[in-house]
Amino acid sequence: MNWYLDVLKKYATFSGRARRKEYWMFVLFNTIAYILLMVIDLATIGSGVLAVIYEVAVLIPSLAVGVRRLHDTDRSGWWLLIALIPLVGAIILLVFLASDGKPEANKYGLNPKLAPAAA
Repeated sequence: MNWYLDVLKKYATFSGRARRKEYWMFVLFNTIAYILLMVIDLATIGSGVLAVIYEVAVLIPSLAVGVRRLHDTDRSGWWLLIALIPLVGAIILLVFLASDGKPEANKYGLNPKLAPAAA
């Protein structure tokens, strides 16, 4: 859960690097929260509006952690736009996001695996 909250604390931080674990744990908790909200909403209101409001609220943090994840692989955040290419773009982006980060420092910062843990 801390990985999820850390991403939300860096709400609009598009600079720096994000480890695979940070990115994928955020995706996991984001998906769980979305599904729970959708189930609750459909059981009560029946429209799915709560889940949509949640997704809009976490849109910027999702983009920010995606950009930082691409920075870890030494790619520009603009590579997120490759997902707009039907089918092939999403597959390429998935490969980029799942790739291990560069072990050395790059133009986006130090390797986050080697950075001291934040208290």
